[in-house]
Amino acid sequence: MEARCLLLLAVLLLAGAHGGEAQPLVPGVFTFGDSSVDIGNNDYLHTLIKADFPPYGRDFPNRVATGRFCNGKLATDITADTLGFTSYPPAYLSPQASGKNLLIGANFASAGSGYYDHTALMYHAIPFSQQLEYFREYQSKLTAFAGSSQAKSIISGSLYIVSFGASDFVQNYYINPLLFKTQTVDQFSDRLVSIFVNSATQLYGMGARRIAVTTLPPLGCLPAAITLFGHGSTGCVSRLNSDSQRFNGKMSAAVSSLAKRYHDLKIAVFDIYTPLYSLVTSPGDQGFTEAKRGCCGTGKVEFTVFLCNPKSVGTCPNATTYVFWDAVHPSEAANQVIADALLVTGIDLVT
Repeated sequence: MEARCLLLLAVLLLAGAHGGEAQPLVPGVFTFGDSSVDIGNNDYLHTLIKADFPPYGRDFPNRVATGRFCNGKLATDITADTLGFTSYPPAYLSPQASGKNLLIGANFASAGSGYYDHTALMYHAIPFSQQLEYFREYQSKLTAFAGSSQAKSIISGSLYIVSFGASDFVQNYYINPLLFKTQTVDQFSDRLVSIFVNSATQLYGMGARRIAVTTLPPLGCLPAAITLFGHGSTGCVSRLNSDSQRFNGKMSAAVSSLAKRYHDLKIAVFDIYTPLYSLVTSPGDQGFTEAKRGCCGTGKVEFTVFLCNPKSVGTCPNATTYVFWDAVHPSEAANQVIADALLVTGIDLVT
């Protein structure tokens, strides 16, 4: 909350410096990743991994199911609010991703995507390599729209949020014998981190100078993971959480290396693991009452069209005290807590 207050104060100071009209702390926000940050790109794909139907979005403004895998706002939406934006970066595949919306960034994320392109291909999602190509295409459109000088300023000053890895593990590695029988967790993690480093290098080459990459969440605490890998236990699966922690350590080391390599690059790790683990293990400390199952349906296996849909039986009437919305994704209330935690790291990126 201290970080949120500092950022809001910065927004107010900017407002005073611009004749009372508040200006965002960065010219744009660009998002790459998977379902945790997808705001609707999957709506335009031939895939079952969608969230453009109720009960998804029931607590979003106007109760619209936009394609967000949540009952309301994502952590990235809340972050954009705090940065001073009054609207959110559009889904890039949306017909509305043109015109003035180009000036506030774009969302290239796709549910089912990951660093490992085969993850995306399994679910007919947008591979990260393709997300980068869409960003390159976006730059051309932005230059045509705003002019070369302004486009360059927007690209270099904007915030880039990269969220990957969870799909690679939960929806690929752990269930794919071609992977888990041929590669150790550390080998798979090393491969993913290497792909991230190459991708971040490409982003840097395309002009990005403020990059945030999220850690893995405590994978063993996801309700679906407990159901699938908990062997009847209702507690977090420690093996999966250990995998997350080792991966996160490798990612932190890679980010430190990138920061040393590019002295004009602001890059940081957004820690998702710690705030979400705290919510799951001590939900009452922050006003939550349910942390082991999602609000949608039974909350144990429901995800996207697979059982979390308008006919889901048992969906809770009020998600504000649930840590998870479905069996994989946090609720808006949990995303608020996560976003507040991320702002502590994010201050240096946007000031």
